[in-house]
Amino acid sequence: MRAWVVTEPGPVDGHPLKLVERPVPAPGPGEVLVRVEACAVCRTDLHLAEGDLPPRHPLVSPGHQVVGRVAGTGERVGVAWLRSTCGRCRFCERGLENLCPRSAYTGWDADGGYAEYLTAPREFVYPLPEDLPAVRLAPLLCAGIIGYRALLRCDLPEGGRLGVYGFGASAHLTAQAAIARGARVHVVTRSAAARKLALELGAASAEERTPPEPLDSAILFAPVGELVPPALEALDRGGTLAIAGIHLTDIPSLGYDRHLFQERTVRSVTANTRADGRAYLELAAARPPVVATVPYPFEAADRALADLAHDRVTGVAVLLMEG
Repeated sequence: MRAWVVTEPGPVDGHPLKLVERPVPAPGPGEVLVRVEACAVCRTDLHLAEGDLPPRHPLVSPGHQVVGRVAGTGERVGVAWLRSTCGRCRFCERGLENLCPRSAYTGWDADGGYAEYLTAPREFVYPLPEDLPAVRLAPLLCAGIIGYRALLRCDLPEGGRLGVYGFGASAHLTAQAAIARGARVHVVTRSAAARKLALELGAASAEERTPPEPLDSAILFAPVGELVPPALEALDRGGTLAIAGIHLTDIPSLGYDRHLFQERTVRSVTANTRADGRAYLELAAARPPVVATVPYPFEAADRALADLAHDRVTGVAVLLMEG
């Protein structure tokens, strides 16, 4: 089969991904073999390729927003970021399996969806509907699910004012989920195309720097630590900022009075639980979001990553298999 692998992490313009031939993987106990239909491209894949997230085994295939079919049965399934947990630690027993110290991740600990086939534990795949195209479903499996987790973590009150910093794959889906719950969403992004999309999707405002009113909650999607202080300043008393990325550049020093006093809170977001995944996919089935996608042929995975790195993708890049 064909598979893209990270040969030597480095700047994306140096082509750290290579297309190779390798055997079709054999599923282990409790696993299924999935033939890939589509795989959405995530900024985490870029962090992996460039070395911000060191690969956990040599020549790993990235990709964790996979739509495919189980070999032998044809069942349509989704494979997401969280691949496995121990099920026995204190975090798993408390329903916080996303914090399991022995958790493993698709496209990082094990080969992901930048390939024609992958294996996944049966208990960690999601059933998917037959009537929707793979290009629309794939982004829901990380951009949608992680955004949903971030929305829970930011403690947005009913009808509240939500700030969204950065407006890429996850943000444009999360904004729609918040608007569906009655929120006023204010988007902050330097991209003119993204600001236009935000307004088309129902955002109350889309600015380059500062929201027009105090915020009850905010989510930082851009992996830029320098945005943390202004995001905190934009919060009203008692507001919460959730940081959604797996990687963030350094945060500048914070002033207690200016950024944290009056019970402002900063929270990180770490992966998701399967319960989050099921809840978001049910929400998306009941109220299908607009999914802004840019399709790429499977052979152009390296170009898709480069376009993402250079902010040339508005929405979600999705790799599509032939046929």
